[in-house]
Amino acid sequence: MRRHDDLVEAWIILVVWTVIALGGTLVGVMAAQAADESFRQLRNERRAVPAVLLDDTARMAPTAEGAIHDQVSAMARWTTSDGSTHTGRALVDSGHRAGAKVVIWLNSEGRPTTEPPTASAAALEAGTLGAGAAAAFAGLAFAVGRVAQWRLDQRRYAQWGREWDQLGAQWGRKAT
Repeated sequence: MRRHDDLVEAWIILVVWTVIALGGTLVGVMAAQAADESFRQLRNERRAVPAVLLDDTARMAPTAEGAIHDQVSAMARWTTSDGSTHTGRALVDSGHRAGAKVVIWLNSEGRPTTEPPTASAAALEAGTLGAGAAAAFAGLAFAVGRVAQWRLDQRRYAQWGREWDQLGAQWGRKAT
């Protein structure tokens, strides 16, 4: 016995799993490529320059944003490629005395910024972001499929209730 709703449910399941497999893969690859391109752009825009520390960082605690790399925010002086000297706060490794030579990173506007991710770190993060996007898309597609199946179940329950009301009356007595 094959009801119309059963055939619709089979197609829903097939479509949902196809969308999860193909769409999830596509979304994951696109997200990973976009993230990788963003990291590549960061590596191209930022440049390392030598600087001289103006603060003693030997006793400073790492900042929240650089705590993983044991970095602190300290005053430094650096010279840009056009020969002008600048002074400002930059993230540097802790444990240096004032006057020490360090490397700081500048963005495309010449302001101190964080070091861009290495190619391998960027690839790992891009892959993780792609996998997360694929999982989120798959979860959404699965949820849509479950809602469609739930609606079909509600229709079947209503149909069974109507059929029971018709057949139950023919049996002569109803159970209460």
